Amino acid sequence: MANMTAQKKLVVTGAHGFVAGSILAQAGDEWQVHAISRGDPPVRRDNLRWHTFDPLAPEELVQIIRDVAPEVVIHTAALADIDLCQTHPEIARAINVDLTRRVANVCTVAGSKLVSWSTDTIFDGEHAPYGEDDLPGPVNFYAETKVEAEQIVARLGPRAVIARLSLVVGLPVLGAGNSFLARMLAAFMDGCTVAVPEQEVRTPVDVITVGRALLELAGGNHHGIFHLSGHDRLSRFRMAQQIAVRFGFPSHLVVAQAAAATPGRAARPRDVSLDNGKACANLKTPMRTLDEGLSLILETAATSSP
Repeated sequence: MANMTAQKKLVVTGAHGFVAGSILAQAGDEWQVHAISRGDPPVRRDNLRWHTFDPLAPEELVQIIRDVAPEVVIHTAALADIDLCQTHPEIARAINVDLTRRVANVCTVAGSKLVSWSTDTIFDGEHAPYGEDDLPGPVNFYAETKVEAEQIVARLGPRAVIARLSLVVGLPVLGAGNSFLARMLAAFMDGCTVAVPEQEVRTPVDVITVGRALLELAGGNHHGIFHLSGHDRLSRFRMAQQIAVRFGFPSHLVVAQAAAATPGRAARPRDVSLDNGKACANLKTPMRTLDEGLSLILETAATSSP
């Protein structure tokens, strides 16, 4: 068994999530990992401890962090469904803002570093590519809550990192997660077409790279805002076509869809491409092109298959 006393303690909230699964799967023996989530653990490991909590009862999570007293908290717990946030603002605020405030407060008391993930969609989409110093301009309620959460985390000063993620591409690494790629491939295998917005532009980043970068941000002396994004600036339509071909499906299974064609869909920014220059200059984890990211996804899937 690993020597638990020699390890730094890392708390990961939202541990059943897509990004969190990549963090948990790649956290090495230097970490004693405490995963916090609503559900049961998808895996058991010597350096992994699993805790459950109700996201609408945040005092449970706060007490876990207080008891663990970690060196670092990576806070990924969030309500990230943009349309659901728009129709249920009270739940979105409770999870994305109020829970973040509680986590930040307990990190301050415990002296823990806080790495909190944010999103490219905090920007208005009219002045891309965006750097870390560009001002947010949220166009939907989800983005509003993430801007508020950023402001809360920023008050921790040098003990805080805000990692703005671009559109994260990949297959679940640990647990189920919420992978649009997995859903898209399932549709392709059924011979179905997939409708994708034609005009929304992103700088997609693969989930393996994101997990590695967040662990590096947690383990180093980094602080402030970092944009974790890929090198390619692509519309979601072109991105989906490239993914289809790379996974052996015809590109015509991807069909363009106007944003207004989906009833009840909240507003989205047009182009939220991120400038990843700071991450490239300061992190050992390389940012990648979409094709390189897809190669890493396929390699990881192959090595993790039974």
